[in-house]
Amino acid sequence: MQFDWWNDLLSQNYDWFWDVSIALGITLFAGLFWRMARKRILILAEKTKNRWDDVVIESVGIPINWIIFAIGMTWVADISARHFSSEVATSIPVVRQLALVILVAWAIWRLINRVEDRQIDKGADPTTVQLVGKVAKLTVTVLIVLPVFQLLGISISGILAFGGVGGLVVGMAAKDLLANFFGSIIVYLDRPFKVGDWIRSPDRSIEGTVEKIGFRVTLIRTFDKRPLYVPNSVFTNISVENPSRMLNRRIYETIGVRYQDSKKLPQLIEAVKTMLRNHPDIDTNQTLIVNFNSFGASSLDFFVYTFTKTTNWVEYHEVKQKVLLEILDIIHQHDADCAFPTRTLQVESLPEGFGS
Repeated sequence: MQFDWWNDLLSQNYDWFWDVSIALGITLFAGLFWRMARKRILILAEKTKNRWDDVVIESVGIPINWIIFAIGMTWVADISARHFSSEVATSIPVVRQLALVILVAWAIWRLINRVEDRQIDKGADPTTVQLVGKVAKLTVTVLIVLPVFQLLGISISGILAFGGVGGLVVGMAAKDLLANFFGSIIVYLDRPFKVGDWIRSPDRSIEGTVEKIGFRVTLIRTFDKRPLYVPNSVFTNISVENPSRMLNRRIYETIGVRYQDSKKLPQLIEAVKTMLRNHPDIDTNQTLIVNFNSFGASSLDFFVYTFTKTTNWVEYHEVKQKVLLEILDIIHQHDADCAFPTRTLQVESLPEGFGS
């Protein structure tokens, strides 16, 4: 009696055990083989001049590991179901197909992300790259969701019919969302700005650097570092200035000299013109004007109108400071000076006894 348990153990059918062991062994071997092969392929890909093979291997490498695992586990589940529960066996292929569809979608999603990063690193327009990436991800999502519904036994034709009937209701409820979406498309097509540009609007209190252009809103970082989220539909109704695309920056200043220096004014103006024409930071291909402008209340006013070569905000102010200081030096070199508000009081006569 004490050896009955041993006899029962020996009399069991071990076909299931051996089948499962073989399935697990093959799965383990395939997973280890792919891990070693992936490392070797990555090393070979890094040695090639073409970097797209690196992108593809990095994108699909990990999902393939999970695909091997999913196939192996569903294989083991299929073997176990045939021996113990045949009712479950019909559901396992569905689970396997769902897992494969989701993992393939994940691999494609990773590939899209890496292609975006690669294109931006190469200097492509981030706005265009991100928009194309979002459209690609949306397309992948739609193409994956429909097969998943079909595998789950949900009628696709019914969903499409419901979408046709409910589309109008959804459109009415989400008109602002749709307006923002089409606004982002217009921003992409017209390209009034891109990520990294400094923009501002004379119609709204909008000014800052564009950080992200989404399907619904555009993120603008103001100069005091606050995030400003602007719905994309706004850009279809306002004027937008893009100082980042300036070709030059303008120096426009009015300078007044004393009336007593009137005879020196022509020489002053000519000296300032000569200085600007020879200045290394002034673009002489653009308009350059230095002219006597008006008789001021306390000064003879001439104006300087010229453009710098740089468009950088900080460098522009450095150049402007140099120009103004050199103009001041020219005025002093001609024994003249800048005017300040003065008033002359003329007394016709003094009262009797005044000053006595």
